[in-house]
Parts: sequence; C-alpha cells; structure tokens
Amino acid sequence: MRERTKTVSIGNVVIGGGNPIRIQSMTNTRTEDVEATVSQILQLEKAGCEIIRCTAATPEGADAIAKIKPRIHIPLVADIHFDHRLAIRAIENGADKIRINPGNIGGDDKLLEVVKAARERNIPIRVGVNSGSLEKDILEKNGGVTAEGLVESALEKVHRIEDMGYDNLVISIKSSDVMMCVEAHKLIADQTLHPLHVGITEAGTVFSGNIKSALGLGLILSQGIGDTIRVSLTGDPVYEIKSAKLILRTLGLRNDGIEVVSCPTCGRTRIDLIGLAEKVERLVEDYPLNIKVAVMGCVVNGPGEAREADLGIAGGDGVGLLFRKGEILRKVPEDHLLAALKDELDKLNE
Repeated sequence: MRERTKTVSIGNVVIGGGNPIRIQSMTNTRTEDVEATVSQILQLEKAGCEIIRCTAATPEGADAIAKIKPRIHIPLVADIHFDHRLAIRAIENGADKIRINPGNIGGDDKLLEVVKAARERNIPIRVGVNSGSLEKDILEKNGGVTAEGLVESALEKVHRIEDMGYDNLVISIKSSDVMMCVEAHKLIADQTLHPLHVGITEAGTVFSGNIKSALGLGLILSQGIGDTIRVSLTGDPVYEIKSAKLILRTLGLRNDGIEVVSCPTCGRTRIDLIGLAEKVERLVEDYPLNIKVAVMGCVVNGPGEAREADLGIAGGDGVGLLFRKGEILRKVPEDHLLAALKDELDKLNE
C-alpha cells in the first residue's frame, strides 16, 4: 500500500510513494533553549533520526526555529496546538513541516490562514488526531473511542484542508490502544492516498513502550501501511531511534547498521554473557556495516546456531571462540573477547 501513497517532501527528505520509511523523534527540551535543543537534535541525528519535531508552544519557541535550523542537518517539524498564529510564525521561521490538529486550532477562518502560509512556502501539514482529541459528536455516535471514530475525525479534517485548495498533507491517527490503532490504520489506508505517520501514542516507559510499539508498528508496517514512524517512549528520545531502527530491520524494511543476536543464557554459560552482549551492542553502534554479529553463551551450539552471522563469539569456561560465518577463527580469554571482536570489525570496516 505504501507504494501508492503520494510523495511529500519534508525539507530534503521525501516520504510516501514507496520511499524508505523515515524515522522521527521529538525533542523534550524547551525549544526556546536553543543550545539544549540543538544539542539534543545532534545526538538524535547521530543515532539515526531522519526527521525531528519540536514544540512551538510560545512565540519565543516559534522564533527559535530560525536559530535552530542552520545548526542541524535534518528537517524540522513544528508542533502546534491551540494558537494558529504560532503555526504561521513557525512557518515564517523556516519550519519544514507543521503538525496541527485542525480541531483545536480554531475555526475555518484561522485554519485557512495557516493553510495560506503553508501554501506560500509549499510546507506540508501533518494532520494529527489521537484518541484523546475526538470530537463529542463522534464519541457519542460510536459509543466512545473507536478505530472508526479516529478515521472519521482525521478524514473530516483532511477534507476541510483539501476544500481550501491544499493537499500537501500527511496524516497521523494514534491511540495508546494497540489493536485499535492497528485497525484504524487498516481502515484509513483504504480511504486515502496521503502518506501516513505511524506510532503508538503514550506507549509508556522504555520497557513497556518498546513492547507496545514493536507489536503495533510491526502489525501495521507488515501490511504495507506507513511511510514514516515514531516510537513514543517516556525516556531519552535516543532510545526511540534505536528502537525504530530495530523494528524496521526486523521487518526487513531497512538493512542499515549491525544487527546483534544473542542467546538467552542457560546453565552451560560460563562467561558474563549478559554483560558482554550489552557491551557488544554499544560497540557496534559506531560501525557503518550491514552485518550480523552473534554473542552466544556456549561452545556446544554457538557457532552452529549462529552460522548465518558474519562474526560471533561462543563462550566457554572463562574463554570464548571467535568465529566467522560459523567457522572458528581462534580461542580468546574472556577478558579479551570484546577487543578481539573489535579487531575483526575494524578489518571489515577498512
């Protein structure tokens, strides 16, 4: 389905039309604090963020966009609620896209002002609706929050903007109810060609939010739905990027970066496999390689179970076997395993 959605340009990044699914996050700094916001965005860029969203909740926040933009390298989306003037101000200050909910931005006269400002610069508008913002009549009609209600609300807002002569749009419909979110995306994908921004809103902490996001995004993306994603976590937004990359890689939708596989440990394990696996995950982040690295707990099944891995470790009693494509290279003392693996990664990266 994503191959037939319209293409939308957000700065120099294109989504929709079968283009790669782009990874987003949102800063949790005060946008008015330019130094803190730029610093966080640069960290997110390094982690793999491709589109960043910042709140423009005050005039000062909207004006800060003009100072932030020259210092970052990815498109910036301004997030606005309640005050249409802030949306216009964010556009004037160089936002590459704005996110609004037409239901809380004011009447059609105010919405039209925003649309005119966006049209002048050909800035995309993301029409965002979530389960907490549904209109009273839709709630009453459907007996509460439903997938059908989310879709109805979003499409009504999209049609309002289209009737104003503008269709450079991205749609997002989010719920913290995973299965409701999945169903809503299935429904809306059949009713619009606008690109879809996908995520599970208010997913929770890094632990619980990752599980809910992986399930929800996995079910949605695997059906060919979704053009850009955000994993919403209560925590450092860098984790959102790491999680999004892994979700896409697991689904076969991206193949950039090193994939680490590791066994769950058992009574045969005689090295600190948990600690080693965590160190390996941190180590491989700095390598621009598209390979698989395995960290296995014993020499009984290690090389065999991870035969498809490009590089790997199989633990012994205070030692480990370093292997490549299932073939043993050498035996290494436990405290030198990480360094030995790094040496092999360096050779591949030369």
